[in-house]
Amino acid sequence: MRRIQVCARPGWRDLAERVGFVTHTLLGEPYWWEEHYYAFEASALERDVDAAVVALGEMCDAVVERAVVDDEILRSLHIPEPWWDRVAQSWRGRDPALVARFDLAYDGGGDAAMLEVNADTPGMAFEWGVVQWLWLEDALAAGHVPPGSDQHDRLHAELVDRFRSIAAGHALLHFAASHRNVEDRVAANDLRDCAEQAGCATEFVAVEDLGVDRDGRITDLQDRLVTMLVKVYRWALLIREPFADALRAPAAPEIVEPSWKLILSSKGVMAWLWRLFPGHPNLVPTWFADDTAASPGADYVTKPLRSVKGANVRIVARALPGGTAESDGPYGLEPRIVQAYRPLPTFRDERGHVVHAQVGAWAVAGRPAGIGVVEGDGPIITQDASRFLPHVILP
Repeated sequence: MRRIQVCARPGWRDLAERVGFVTHTLLGEPYWWEEHYYAFEASALERDVDAAVVALGEMCDAVVERAVVDDEILRSLHIPEPWWDRVAQSWRGRDPALVARFDLAYDGGGDAAMLEVNADTPGMAFEWGVVQWLWLEDALAAGHVPPGSDQHDRLHAELVDRFRSIAAGHALLHFAASHRNVEDRVAANDLRDCAEQAGCATEFVAVEDLGVDRDGRITDLQDRLVTMLVKVYRWALLIREPFADALRAPAAPEIVEPSWKLILSSKGVMAWLWRLFPGHPNLVPTWFADDTAASPGADYVTKPLRSVKGANVRIVARALPGGTAESDGPYGLEPRIVQAYRPLPTFRDERGHVVHAQVGAWAVAGRPAGIGVVEGDGPIITQDASRFLPHVILP
């Protein structure tokens, strides 16, 4: 795994916006960063990362299988009790899932260790599955990467195939995101494009515009029944919406991601993975923070159960300046997990500036579907200040 400097494309912002990637810059700083790329060997990714994705997916399924018959797990993950039966029904009925992303500490060789699993919303799939591939095509044409370079990236094609499978029997697919969240709207549009390439009819509806008819069925602004709802909106928020009860009623639409993903949407699942599969090489030792058996060592990380984008994460590590690193956010009062500290690989740029890099590995319907790399100036990644960089498999 190497970080290689390269020339950015002239007018890259216009090129990004031309394909709908309007979130290339966040908080005034580039989120998409193409002045460097990360280089890998194909054999290493297949051996280390793809194998980890398969193993991690199987272990996550095992936790869900256990959770739907074990109230202790559901309670520890802070899933509201009125939803327990619906979650169990969703799993037993094999309600179809779309994607999962495993955030890995991986340096290009050896075991890839999962720091978190993101299986609730498929945000960021656009830049990972489309934008970085378009960059590669341009970089090859300009001679900025070696001839014959490739990417470990089948995400877009796998999503198209998945929609062909799960949309059977639905005349119209509704794609929902909050009108307040531009990033989620971009992600919803990308998924709509995948579904339309699969031959599906689609419609966008803001989450805030979903309603319930007199028969308790979910409808859109045109009073059309919603039979399949593809959401780019976290379950933790969805179950608080005014129409939430209708989502677990007999006439509820099919939802993607399904309600059993509530189990995987809590960082507490990391503690259960470690409890059920202690010592697995693709896992990082993790416990609930109040677990008397927790033994993360002198260097450790704490994370709130429902934190997103690296909010309210605290790292205690002797190698860090001052011994700690901490991020702000709104989740400071939530219950936490404690995790052994697994340092991310670091790289120095041409000015000697240190960056930390994290590999995200995608699965579609349990199949490995490609990777992307996110980097940050500090050890807490996937914040708004983090950068997404393209990657290349060198010939």
